[in-house]
Amino acid sequence: MPAPRASRRRPVRAPARGNGSGVPAASPEDLASLRAKIDELDARLVALINERAGYASHIGRLKAREGVKPYAPSREIQVYQRVAKLNRGPLPDDAFRAIYREIMSATIALEHPTRVCYFGQPGSFTHLAAHTKFGSSVEYTSARDARDVFSAVSRGKADYGVVPIENSTEGGVNESIDLLAEHRLKIASEIYLPIHQNLLSLSRPREIRTIYSHPQGFAQTRQWVNGHLGNVARRPVGSTAEAAMLASKDKTAGAIAGELAAEIYKVPIQVPNIEDQPDNITRFFVIAEKMADRTGNDKTSLVISVSDRPGALLHLLQPFYKNGINLTRIESRPSKRRAWEYNFFIDMYGHVTDPDVKKTLDLIDKHVRHIEVLGSYPVAPRLPASGRRAGAKARA
Repeated sequence: MPAPRASRRRPVRAPARGNGSGVPAASPEDLASLRAKIDELDARLVALINERAGYASHIGRLKAREGVKPYAPSREIQVYQRVAKLNRGPLPDDAFRAIYREIMSATIALEHPTRVCYFGQPGSFTHLAAHTKFGSSVEYTSARDARDVFSAVSRGKADYGVVPIENSTEGGVNESIDLLAEHRLKIASEIYLPIHQNLLSLSRPREIRTIYSHPQGFAQTRQWVNGHLGNVARRPVGSTAEAAMLASKDKTAGAIAGELAAEIYKVPIQVPNIEDQPDNITRFFVIAEKMADRTGNDKTSLVISVSDRPGALLHLLQPFYKNGINLTRIESRPSKRRAWEYNFFIDMYGHVTDPDVKKTLDLIDKHVRHIEVLGSYPVAPRLPASGRRAGAKARA
């Protein structure tokens, strides 16, 4: 997101009055007048938001006639960018992004009952990522397995699915990567979510005998756990939310999980922000039946199967270089069709409809076994991990 802009307008201030402390004070009459102005603005805002929803609903009906789902990743980005340009402060752009996320979420729900399926239990980081993308007005369902997320979207039980794809500390999520190659669904959007791991427990850290977490949770907090709870038994589970649920039932147990899981399962955070890397970010994909339209600032994901011969990888990469295509990620995975045959998963800048991208894919197609476009989608901002790393030492 663009950096918050300085305000061009001075905030309204109550007339200064002495109060003995040097701090300006306002009379009850001043406060009443200012609050009356706010009430008047609120009335106008409610009317305008409803008027906007009316136009959006009409657009939704037009989309429905053509069999198009209401959520449009490219349009979402355009709205955020336009609102940021219009913003003159004092509120920062991020505040308006959050406001408009909920306005669009409510509008989508008004247009069509939208269902979003995410990996993990309620309270998982994927649940949080889905919520930051779609807001609070859509219908959410959880799936214990990433394969079930793909299945729900493929069978029409969900309109969109959200799965983790890679972490800045631990790398790719192999299950999600493999599922993208197996299914015909497309990537419609990406989400970057700062990940803050916390030690949750009903007891103090010194009373914990067992810790639960997802394997990624343990991997992201390895140094802290070894340094503070090295003798405590570690039990890997399916998600950090499941870990929090288990800790809620056992006073001698702890969990490594996020704030949302702590809130949902009512397990206090004993030590916050115990991740080993402060800039710990997980990238998620939104999967759907169709990819996103071009915005001019896009990425495309591919899966490519190469022939087992000398120079195969060189022939694969040369067209990207010749056409000035910037690759942001390349990863190999077993094809699961033949022994020692591999697929390459590639992320690059550009949309599949861009002339340079089309030219590149045509050149590559001549030298590989198979190439498939997994999706083109708007580039999401890589948000830095926010907040201070509190809780460097366990509380006694």
